[in-house]
Amino acid sequence: MVSELLLRPPGSRVVLLGNEAIARGVIESGIGVVSGYPGTPSSEVIASLAPLASKLGIYVEWAVNEKVGFEIALGAAFAG
Repeated sequence: MVSELLLRPPGSRVVLLGNEAIARGVIESGIGVVSGYPGTPSSEVIASLAPLASKLGIYVEWAVNEKVGFEIALGAAFAG
């Protein structure tokens, strides 16, 4: 299962699809807020992170469109 691969220790070698690898990078980088909108080519990033969000302490949210997704990310950046 992909979620198990994403939770391996940093530096572990795992085989992932491109968007799953981005999700792994999000986890390893310590990002606290992730936002995206349905239909984007990177939808798998949100889909991979959402089931793990509470375990990792990451806030993950689907936005209704690009503008709202940007505003969520901007608000998180302003808030620190």
